[in-house]
Formats: sequence, structure tokens, C-alpha cells
Amino acid sequence: MELSNGVKFMEADIAANIRTIKQRMAAAAARCHRDPDSIELLAVTKTVPPARVSEAITAGITAFGENYVQEAKEKISVIGQLAQWHMIGHLQANKAKYAVNLFNYIHSVDRMDLARELDKRSGQTGKKMNILIEVNVSGEKTKNGIQAAKAIDLIKDISTLENLSVKGLMTMAPYSANPEKSRPYFAELKNLRDNIILAGISGIKMEELSMGMTDDFEVAIEEGATIVRVGRAIFGERK
Repeated sequence: MELSNGVKFMEADIAANIRTIKQRMAAAAARCHRDPDSIELLAVTKTVPPARVSEAITAGITAFGENYVQEAKEKISVIGQLAQWHMIGHLQANKAKYAVNLFNYIHSVDRMDLARELDKRSGQTGKKMNILIEVNVSGEKTKNGIQAAKAIDLIKDISTLENLSVKGLMTMAPYSANPEKSRPYFAELKNLRDNIILAGISGIKMEELSMGMTDDFEVAIEEGATIVRVGRAIFGERK
């Protein structure tokens, strides 16, 4: 399958893939004595055409993650609000005015200037935007996200903004062929979440941990993930 932007995907049975992933999620939840219904499968649809997204909706997916505002806008114009839409990619402050109208959640808030702009734009639309704070727990220079040591101060500052609702944290572990190598990073994010809860910041709810992708989502679940972001294992490999 070739998309209009030239990206090609291997053909995939989306419904079968989703069933398999949910079985693996349930098994991972059972290993750590968690309710599998407490973990959301967020289907990542970067470069995936609307027809394939619609297949995923038919197969039971209720939330999608997009990396780019313009691409999300085009898909949402076709598909509409049949599911929730989450912004998971780096967000520039000048795109905030579009993002607040498109997304139910923004996972990638990592600086105060972006938070202020989202607050301003959300206020103009009369909505309260759900956000996650993106944390760079690995310290990799190629990754976005605030340093873990600075996250609590950022959240304290954001707590003063009326139109944003901080729901939790997001991170990306460094890529490795061995999913076990992701475990320390997921554990660190959970520990950070627990410390933020202990800080008792007014109006802040640490309900969500968005972590884990196609190669390591089972480990993420074992370490407390409430949202796993899976694309390739649902829609197939790019050619």
C-alpha cells in the first residue's frame, strides 16, 4: 500500500493485529495483577491513511495518536470525532490554536511557553484541555521533554493556569531490540509520578502514564503504564 506522501506499508490485518495486541496487554496486566481495562491502547496513526484508521475504529479502537497537527487535521476532517484524538508529537507554540480544537489530549507539553499558549487558546474556545507532561527520563539530546528533575516545578507553574488539566506524564524510552532495557526508564517515570502526587500540588491529577510502544509496551504495562502507544504492530511495517 502506497500513500500520497510516498510512504508504503506492508499489508496488515488490522483487526487481527488489534486482537493480538489486546491479548498481550491482558497477559502483561495479569502478570502484575492489574485490571487490563485500566490500560488504554492508543493507536498511532502517523502516515496511516483515513481508510485504515476507519478499519481500526471498526475493530474497536477508541483513541488515536497523531504526531503532526496538519496531518491530524486532514484525517479528522474525514473521520470526525468517532474516537478520541491525542497529540503525541512535539508541538510548536504557534500550532496551539489549532491543537486545542483538534485534540482531546496533548501528551507533549514540556515547557511553560507552550503551556501558556495552550491555556490562552483553550480559554478562547471555552474548553479545558487535558495535557500530559513529557519527561525526558533518559536524558537523550535527540528526545524532547523536560528533565525529570525540573518536572515538578513546571507542573507547579502550570497548576496556576485555569484552562489546562494536567492528567499525568509521558515518556519515550531509548530504542533497543531488548524491551527489558526500557524498564528502568518506565520505572523512573512511575517514581516521578508518585513523587508529584506526594507533593500535593493543587488541581493536579496524576491519573495517566503514557509510555510503551510497539517494541516495549508489555514492559511498560508491568511498570504501570495506563496508555500504550502502538502503531507498527497494528498497521504493519513500512516498506
